[in-house]
Order: sequence, then structure tokens, then C-alpha cells
Amino acid sequence: MILLDGKSTSNQIKEEIAVETKQLVDKGMRAPHLAAILVGSNGASLTYVNAKVKACAKAGFESTLVNLSEEISEEKLLQEIENLNTNPEIDGFIVQLPLPKHIDEQKVLMAVNPDKDVDGFHPTNVGKMALNLPTFLPATPFGILELLERYKVETSGKHVVVIGRSHIVGSPMSILMSQKRTAGNSTVTITHSRTKNLKEITLQADIIVAALGIPEFLTADMVKEGVTVIDVGITRIADDTKKNGFRLAGDVHFESVSKKSNFITPVPGGVGPMTIAMLLKNTLLAAKRRS
Repeated sequence: MILLDGKSTSNQIKEEIAVETKQLVDKGMRAPHLAAILVGSNGASLTYVNAKVKACAKAGFESTLVNLSEEISEEKLLQEIENLNTNPEIDGFIVQLPLPKHIDEQKVLMAVNPDKDVDGFHPTNVGKMALNLPTFLPATPFGILELLERYKVETSGKHVVVIGRSHIVGSPMSILMSQKRTAGNSTVTITHSRTKNLKEITLQADIIVAALGIPEFLTADMVKEGVTVIDVGITRIADDTKKNGFRLAGDVHFESVSKKSNFITPVPGGVGPMTIAMLLKNTLLAAKRRS
């Protein structure tokens, strides 16, 4: 079993980005600038945004955090987005999800300038991705592709089963893995909560991407020997033995599934760090387009 180590791989990518950033700055360009809008004080979102700010510093980027009240009106949030859209100093920005219930997430994502949409969520960028045109790929699927490539996991002709159909991971992952690319050329089955005989399908899979948000859902009896498993889920589970009172669990029962896997991602330290690294990669691409 080989661990697909997202932490060390993402650090390697950040170092590569830092070298490229220095070359741009040495040519007289300004450093890439990533901004993040955070509405409210959701603990998990705050931790994630702070990790992005630290990653920017490591890569030599400028970063801006726009922290807004949970009570902000949709109109004022849209104005903040327009401010970033029109600010020539900002290369790319993200709106941290989830948003408060009184705000229409779709309207907010539609308001982001596609040329600054480094999360890859805008319909313009999703459409380009589906047509395999140059664009910002959604950061988490992009990170998974990069892990598969760098660990030389064979995907061509393989059967990939994606569990989960979200617009952030499941749906784009199914499109990307079927396309002609180094980590691609696969036959893809997308499954979800209404799928019948899920176990029969996962037992046929050479590669499984688990992205449904149910902790330790995928168990050893659902996978065949030699499978590659990508665990996208991360859930806090109460655990009195831990100092902070909880442990982090993925969508895969790691202890049992890892015994049958050729490759598997850990949680934490697998897909999560890769998502942040790919966000930086997209921001660097935005800065290069600007130049």
C-alpha cells in the first residue's frame, strides 16, 4: 500500500510556485494576489481561510482577507464582490462557502468575474472544463488529478467510481477523469444517495473517489484488492480520548480499506492540502494571464 501524501506533495508544489513567482517578480511584475471573502465566523471556514493565507505567504503571494458580518445583506456582499472584480491589484479571489441561509449562493458565485474565479465554480469556467478548454479547474478535483499524476497511478482504461455528485467535487471529477489527459482516459461511473446496488458497483472499481460527506462510509467489503482510493470527505467526530474532544474522519474506513489498496489518501493530509496548492496554481495562472 502506497500513501498518496497530499501534505508533502502540496509542499513540493508550493515550492515550485514560489520559484516561478520569484522569476515573475525578478522580471518587474508584481507578485500574484489572492483575496478571500469570509462571511461570518464559522470555525472550519476560518481555519481553512487562514491556511490559504499562510500558503500565500509561503508561495510569495500577496493575500487579502475580507471578513464580513454574518448579518451582511446579499446586496452588500455582491458589492464587495464587484469591488474585487474591478480591483486591478487582485488576480483571483474566492468566496468561502457555506454562506448564511439568507444569501443565494448561486447568485454570489455568478457575480464573480470568471477571469478571477480561481475556485473554478463559475458556469463559464465549468463549461470550459467540460469542453476540455484551458480554464481554472475546480481546486479539489485539480488536486486529485495532480496527486494521481505525481504518484504515476495508472488511470487509462481503468474503471473509476465517483461516490457523490456535488458541483464542487463529484460532478467535475467524473468529467475530468473521462477526458484525454495524463490522469484520465478512464471509464467513469458516478453514484449517489439514490444509486441501487452501490456495493456491486464499487467492487468493480479500479479507482474510487469518495466524496459524499458520510464518515467511514466506504468499508473493506465494498472494495476489491489493488484498488486506488481517494478520500475527499472530512468530518469531525466526537472523541473523548483526544485533547480537543474530536477526531477527523474521512468518507473511507481507512484502517480496513487501506489493507486492500494499492494507493490511498489519508485524512487529514490527503486531498485537503492539495486543494489549497491548486488554488495557488490557479492564482498564478490568473497573474500570468494578466501579464
